[in-house]
Amino acid sequence: MSDNPFAGNGPEKYFRDGLEAGEYRLQFCDDCAKNIYYPRAVCNHCGSANTSWRLASGKGSVYSTSVERGKPEAGGDKNLALIDLEEGGRLMSRVVECAPTDVTIGMAVEAFIGDVDGAKLILFRPAGEI
Repeated sequence: MSDNPFAGNGPEKYFRDGLEAGEYRLQFCDDCAKNIYYPRAVCNHCGSANTSWRLASGKGSVYSTSVERGKPEAGGDKNLALIDLEEGGRLMSRVVECAPTDVTIGMAVEAFIGDVDGAKLILFRPAGEI
């Protein structure tokens, strides 16, 4: 038995399977009409288990940003950011395709699914550069 309550066919697996298929999906509560992020068994807003999945717009804005300093041979500096999703919710990710120090609070960003160390993750780039 796994220590992960979402192991098997739960919401975490559905979310990750979507990323592997190139789809960024958000859980939606069919009772209170709010988006749910991070995937979970019940709505974090109202407690309902009546949820469905929708493709995310990928639009968001930078809520907070920081630079993780790294040696050039290890990939150099990287941006770490909290992104407010247009649909609601906030996630930690990276803004790429620009200098880490050029990322600013309030910056409009767009999501894409990137490969980081063999794992599919949601990354962001400045809006309008897709």
